[in-house]
Amino acid sequence: MPLSANAFGSLELKNVGRSFGGHDALVDLNLTIRAGEFIALLGPSGCGKSTALNCLAGLLPLTHGQILIDDKRVDVLPSEKRDFGMVFQNYALFPHLTVEKNVAFGLQMRNRPRAEISRRVKEAIALVKLEEHAKKLPGQLSGGQQQRVAIARAIVIEPRLVLMDEPLSNLDAKLRLEMRTEIRRLHQSLGLTTIYVTHDQEEALSLADRLVVLREGHVQQVGTPAELHDNPANWHVADFMGYRNLLDLKVVSVSGSSAKVEGNGLLLNATMVQPAAAGDEVRVAIRPHDLVVAREGQPTEGRNTFEATVSVVEYQGREFAVGVNTSTGKNLFVHSEYAPTPGETVRLVLDPARALVYRTSLAAVSAEEQELLQVRG
Repeated sequence: MPLSANAFGSLELKNVGRSFGGHDALVDLNLTIRAGEFIALLGPSGCGKSTALNCLAGLLPLTHGQILIDDKRVDVLPSEKRDFGMVFQNYALFPHLTVEKNVAFGLQMRNRPRAEISRRVKEAIALVKLEEHAKKLPGQLSGGQQQRVAIARAIVIEPRLVLMDEPLSNLDAKLRLEMRTEIRRLHQSLGLTTIYVTHDQEEALSLADRLVVLREGHVQQVGTPAELHDNPANWHVADFMGYRNLLDLKVVSVSGSSAKVEGNGLLLNATMVQPAAAGDEVRVAIRPHDLVVAREGQPTEGRNTFEATVSVVEYQGREFAVGVNTSTGKNLFVHSEYAPTPGETVRLVLDPARALVYRTSLAAVSAEEQELLQVRG
């Protein structure tokens, strides 16, 4: 199913914003998307990601800013003139129409010839592997199958952009994994340009070429999955990207990008993402996988080590997720290759490069700090 007829070079969002009754739901979103990219808008509920998607789709008018495709404004066009396909969270299928007729609907609204509609509907249904269900009604399908119909309906019109609003949130864990693979396969095989809204960081990391993390309508960071996973720009992004251990500590000394920090009965060597000085209150972010229970005799030279008491152990296949308490009662999430016993005192090991130091405020990251992030990456 070729998409060349509606191909474009780039989609640009310039200072895009949307307010509701004086409340800013989205503030100055600036982003350039290249044709063929898969972009994930990521953040907690109420962060502005669905607002951004609805502004792109033409379902919400902009309060300010512009949306351009190859330097031509599209935000002034009604939604049906933008040639975008939309996949909704609740599928939004017509319950009284068969799979075939649901998929055909957009083409019929565009008054395409009957023979063309039949051919393209057949191709789209084959792409999502629903040939055996073409004559069924949505109510006769599973949740995953209904989502496939919704995707087929979006791509059959050969859109220049596909918008997906948390399309997997209503599915069980197994189906989410299967559909995640299916969405990425379709994106690659059809050469789609996709913008995908999710609150699931694992989903975003596995699907997207670039991620846009939002908080309270403001962009916090834009980057590749690896960049955001390894080098979050501020503690909010770190928290959202799985750095579950957030410690409020004080800087003792600074040497280049390294800092010694203390508090909660801990004294750690850490790495500054945002500059700090001796005496500053900072927030240190540590991913559970980077804070590990040491085995007897394991070398610890150049690493932070301290003791803690095991409170809970969870089996996770090849490893164990462990909850521990420090001597001052601070709860931490760590990992272990073996199953320690609740109540046991264990030694934890942490690479200073994986203890990330941030300011406690969420001020924008400066150019100097962005350069530091790139050096660390």
